[in-house]
Amino acid sequence: MEKRMNREEMYERTTQFAVRVVRMVKSLPHGTAEDVIARQLTRSATSIGANYREACHGRSHADFLAKLKICEGEADETVYWLDLLAKADMMKEARMQALMDEAREFVAMFTAATRTLSKS
Repeated sequence: MEKRMNREEMYERTTQFAVRVVRMVKSLPHGTAEDVIARQLTRSATSIGANYREACHGRSHADFLAKLKICEGEADETVYWLDLLAKADMMKEARMQALMDEAREFVAMFTAATRTLSKS
């Protein structure tokens, strides 16, 4: 059975993910399409951790749940932009695979958490 992450571990994981995405985005070629996608990807990937931190400081159960749903959406959007980069041949998919896998893991974690919390 997989160990549950505590708040600090999740803070660190989402921060490191954002750092890795920012570094990858810096290596993209420049052009109109690349710049638009890079900006969108950077926003969604960095938003995961920012919204998770906000969720942890929520004033109520409903506030916490709403912020976690935002995390879920931002993680899913990040998957979309990474997938688009690969499909548009702007970057090799193999180079982004670890980021894609982790973004999908975030989607799964936040989806499971919001489903569980919605029942309580």
